[in-house]
Amino acid sequence: MSRNPSGLLAMAIAVASLVIASLVGGMAVEGYSHLLHPLAWLGARQWGSAGTLFGVFGFVVPGLAAAWVALGLRSDLPRAAGWPARIGAQLALLAALAFAAQGLLPLDLEGEEGGASRWHALAWLFWALAFPLGGLGLALGLCREAGARALAWVGGVAAVVVLAGAFFAGGWIGPALSQRLATAAWLAWSCYVAVASRRG
Repeated sequence: MSRNPSGLLAMAIAVASLVIASLVGGMAVEGYSHLLHPLAWLGARQWGSAGTLFGVFGFVVPGLAAAWVALGLRSDLPRAAGWPARIGAQLALLAALAFAAQGLLPLDLEGEEGGASRWHALAWLFWALAFPLGGLGLALGLCREAGARALAWVGGVAAVVVLAGAFFAGGWIGPALSQRLATAAWLAWSCYVAVASRRG
């Protein structure tokens, strides 16, 4: 893996963008708590330009950076990698684009069950399903490749954590923290892929 050396810089910008946008957005919205409320609330239509800015820096920038990394991974898969790995890389790319789409489809706090909120929820669901499937596909397709076993393990672990955070851990640590756990695992995987690409 050596064709995407700018991926590490992209992911550094992505992580910084999401963290800063979350902190600034959380301070700007009265009564908002990172322990209780989802990140998507910071990009709600009701906050006007502030919500739009969070959507850009909290979802679009990280999503596009992760898509850039996933695109490089897809291009640099070993020739011997099987179809599960190739499908997995494609799903990882689509998951990143779905994450970015959340910033273009903001929530409507007055109608969270339908309308614009439904499209936002659909983008989130696609991300939460596509990445775990992609990570597991990469794990299965690369586990026998001597130079890619670490990537296979990291992809498999990240897939399990994202799946658990998105759908199962909410009852233990609360929906807000479990969603942040899933997002952190996905970003960590993207950062690992970017580092692996830089090291070749």
